[in-house]
Amino acid sequence: MKISELNKGLRLDIFANIQLPSLSRSSVQKLIADGSILVNGNIEKTGYKLRENDNVDINFNAEDHLVKDLIELPIIYEDEDCIVIDKPAGVLTHSKGTFNNEATVASFITNRIDKSLSGNRAGIVHRLDRGTSGVIICAKNEVAAKWLQKQFSTRKVKKTYLAVCQNAPEHNKAVIDMPIERNPKMPQTFRVGPNGKSAITNYQVIKINESLSLVELNPLTGRTHQLRVHLKSIKCPIVGDELYGGRPYTRMLLHANKLELTLPNKERVVFESRVPDIIDKIIS
Repeated sequence: MKISELNKGLRLDIFANIQLPSLSRSSVQKLIADGSILVNGNIEKTGYKLRENDNVDINFNAEDHLVKDLIELPIIYEDEDCIVIDKPAGVLTHSKGTFNNEATVASFITNRIDKSLSGNRAGIVHRLDRGTSGVIICAKNEVAAKWLQKQFSTRKVKKTYLAVCQNAPEHNKAVIDMPIERNPKMPQTFRVGPNGKSAITNYQVIKINESLSLVELNPLTGRTHQLRVHLKSIKCPIVGDELYGGRPYTRMLLHANKLELTLPNKERVVFESRVPDIIDKIIS
């Protein structure tokens, strides 16, 4: 399409977002970077200022970005309100943009949830990092979603994780009460900092083996990357967590072992995921 006087001066990503209102700005920026949106036949930066008579070609078909790879995930529990999944390491909880053709927990539950739930995070009430394995619960309808989300926000959910760490904490049992903020030098990461949000983690050392330790963690808050940041702060990064100083390994050795909460049917339950063999072997 040819740029008129009305649209000249607009940033390319803003103009494209107007043409593709169903997409987020970050999704549009990804299309630009991938060459799916061209200006006069050329790839331009997202901040390119449009000129009158520029030709903008948008090559985007939503069908091309639907999940193509089906995925089967182990189900721990399921009823009419929710589904509990044993998430393998390496699987995303949900896509990071409006369009994504990678199979995720969210795409797996799509056909199991009510149509009142929509979007790329439909049914997701909490998340596990890609590298983290273990128990995750999803809602199948709007009422259940609100019920579960409130429990997480009011700290009525008890979460138990296991992590294989480098070194051993100074104390066998303690509370890490350190606020967490985004790291301005690496915006995709977080750090302990005075301007951060409150973050509290209880921990207990279960086993020590040479230079490694197996640590049980009970986060009382749910900050992004909380356990990873807190363990790094006490000089015990998680094995495989290279983003936070852990030594390279085949995966990040962090496992969501147990999840205790009250279901929408008012039953208090504990869901558990078996500890992966890879964790047992390295710390045996």
